Amino acid sequence: VLSGLGELHLRVALEKLENRFRIAADARRPRVAFRETITQQAEGHYRLKKQTGGAGQFAEVFLRIEPLPRGSGFEFASEVFGGAIPTQFIPACEKGVLDALASGPLGGYAVEDLRVVVHDGKSHAVDSKDIAFRTAAKMAFRDAFGRARPMLLEPIVTLEITAPEAHVGDITADLKTRRGRVLGVDTLASGMAGVHAQIPLAELGNYSGALRGMTSGAGSFVTEPSHYDFVPPQVQRRLTADRAADAEA
Repeated sequence: VLSGLGELHLRVALEKLENRFRIAADARRPRVAFRETITQQAEGHYRLKKQTGGAGQFAEVFLRIEPLPRGSGFEFASEVFGGAIPTQFIPACEKGVLDALASGPLGGYAVEDLRVVVHDGKSHAVDSKDIAFRTAAKMAFRDAFGRARPMLLEPIVTLEITAPEAHVGDITADLKTRRGRVLGVDTLASGMAGVHAQIPLAELGNYSGALRGMTSGAGSFVTEPSHYDFVPPQVQRRLTADRAADAEA
């Protein structure tokens, strides 16, 4: 893995690898770590019944998923009463839900900020096993997820730009086209200015070159992770379509 100070720095390093050492490096843009979440409560259900001549598999799970505030992560609870799902199979249900959280239905991203409550089900004295309840819980979660108004979350970063004051107008206008939000502008010494903004990480893919072009090479920037926020619906549609196209390729 090769890292550098920016896109230009990396491009020069790759050219040296190829020209001097005859090494053809595999270079690609880093993937943005999107997340998936839900925005409303929903119920899910799945019944697993397999009979192949020998020992069968049986499990039935009813669960509920509820949205939590940003940054809450994941919570799991059982409200099963009367032995509808024997106690020894509840941990398998949680494992099945965790399996589903690892790769969400929208784009294969991790799912977070929700509570899952298993509240009913059925078992079989012979055919019920851990793997059966793990599978049933995973599928019941997916059943509920589609009804819970799922949405993508994207990482937002704090962006600190230092550039000549004469270029501030171009910089702030460009940030708005990238879905950025300007928080403030400071006047610095020697005709320089500091621009403070928040912007989706997905919009910074070519920012190093863009800032260099706007400021004739006199601008610089640093970023710091801030938080996750909802992806606008039109952007979510494009991202999920791109992800589906990549999967089919």
